[in-house]
Amino acid sequence: VIASLPQGRRGNPLLLMGMCRGLLRRCAPRNDTGRGGLLRPGAPRNDTGRGGLLRPGAPRNDTEGLEGEPPGEPKTVSANLFLHRCRQGGNRQDVRLTSAVPVLYNSFTNPCDKQTEGGACIALIIVLTPQAIERDIDELSDILKSRGFGVHISRGVERTIVGCIGVLDSEKAELSEQLQAFPYVERVIIISKPYKLVGRPFRPEGTVINVRGVEIGGNRLTVMAGPCTIESELQLMETARFVKQMGAHILRGGAYKPSTSPYSFQGMGEEGLKLLSAAREETGLPIITEVMDTREVELVAEYADILQVGTRNMTNFALLKEVGNTQKPVMLKRGWASLIEEWMLAAEYIASRGNYNIILCERGIRTFETYTRNTFDINAIPVAKELSHLPVVADPSHGTGKASLVPAIAAAAIAAGADGIIVEVHPQPERALKDGPQSLRFDAFAGMMDQLCRLASAVGRSI
Repeated sequence: VIASLPQGRRGNPLLLMGMCRGLLRRCAPRNDTGRGGLLRPGAPRNDTGRGGLLRPGAPRNDTEGLEGEPPGEPKTVSANLFLHRCRQGGNRQDVRLTSAVPVLYNSFTNPCDKQTEGGACIALIIVLTPQAIERDIDELSDILKSRGFGVHISRGVERTIVGCIGVLDSEKAELSEQLQAFPYVERVIIISKPYKLVGRPFRPEGTVINVRGVEIGGNRLTVMAGPCTIESELQLMETARFVKQMGAHILRGGAYKPSTSPYSFQGMGEEGLKLLSAAREETGLPIITEVMDTREVELVAEYADILQVGTRNMTNFALLKEVGNTQKPVMLKRGWASLIEEWMLAAEYIASRGNYNIILCERGIRTFETYTRNTFDINAIPVAKELSHLPVVADPSHGTGKASLVPAIAAAAIAAGADGIIVEVHPQPERALKDGPQSLRFDAFAGMMDQLCRLASAVGRSI
C-alpha cells in the first residue's frame, strides 16, 4: 500500500488506514459476478456474471456467454467484471474486454445501470481548489487509479473537477473522507442522482458550447431560425438571408422529417443537406438539422454543425449513442410525454460517449389540452437549469403549434432563464409542406426579434 503512494503522501495516516482497510476487504475470496458476496472455501467459482456455482470440474467461463479462451491467453470479460477485478487489485493486462461491450477502464460509455452495483459510473465528484496545480491533479489521479477506480478530469475556467468512477455505495462515504484530507481538495460531492455527467455538480459554472464562433449557454442569447422543412433552394435561401438580416445566429432546416403519417412529406434527404451547406456558405450561419436514423448519422454529421434529436427519438438509445460518438454538438429535444429525469438520462447517454456538447430543448409536452398542439412546459426551463449544467433552449413553435402564440412563449422562455430559442420561419406559411400554422411570417419574426432584444436587456442578457 505504501509503495503505491507518491513519496509526499506516505505519511498520511488517514489515507494509509483507508487503503489498508480496502485492501483487506478485497483479499477475501469473492464471487466475481460484480455483485459481491463470499464463496464457500474451495467452492468452484462462476465468473459468468450470473451468479451461482458451477458443476464440479466444469470449465470456468469468464466471457458472459462467449466461448472460453485457450490456456495462457488473456481472458475476455465483460466491462462490469473487468472493473470489479481492477478494484480487487487484479492485473489489467491479464484480461481484455469483449468487443460487444466497448467500455474502457478509464472512461465509461453507458449511463449507470442501477441494477449493477459494480457499474462503471461516476460516484464521486472531487472539486479541487483554484490553487491546485497539474502535479496535484496527476497525484490524485494516480492514487485513484492505484485503488482500481476510473478517473475523468474536467478542467474549468477557475477550477478543475475530477470524477471518480466505479466506487461501490458502501465505499463512498469513507473514500470521500479520505480525499478531503488533501490540501488541494476543496470538497467532495457524493453523487446520488442517476445522471452523473450532465448533472449540475459535474460542472457548476455551466457549459458554454461554441459552434463556429456562436456561443450557446453564455450571457448572449442564441436565436435559431429557419424553415421547418427544406422545400426548395429558393425557399431556403430567401429565409436564410432574412433571418440573418434580423439577427439570428443559427439557421435551422429539416432535410429529414419525421411524420405521423407515412404518406406525408419526409424531406429532401441529402439534397436538402447540400442546400443547407450552400446557405451556410453564403450567409455564414451555422446550421442545425435533425438526424433520425443511426444509418444516417455519419452522412448528416458531414454537413451539419449541430445534430438535432427530435422528440420521437429522445428514447432511441442506439441513436443517442451514435450521435454521442460524433463529438459534434447535439440538440436533444424533450420527449412529448417524458419526465424531466428521463430527459436528463437521455442526455446522459450522449455524454457517456464522451460528448458533452449537448443542448437541451424544451418543446412542449402532450396533455389533455387540445387548443394548442402541445403544452409548453415553462417549468422545465428553470428546472433543467437547476439540475443540469447544459444550456437550455426553447421551441415555442412546436410548443404551441400556433404562430400567433410563438412570440409570447418565446419571451416567457427567455424570462424563465432559457439560453435561446429555436423557431420556424417561412416566406409563405400557407404554402408550407409541413407545419405552416406554427411558422412565423417574415414580418412576425422581425417583430419578435425586436421584442426579444428589449426583453434581453431587462433580464441582464443580450442578443
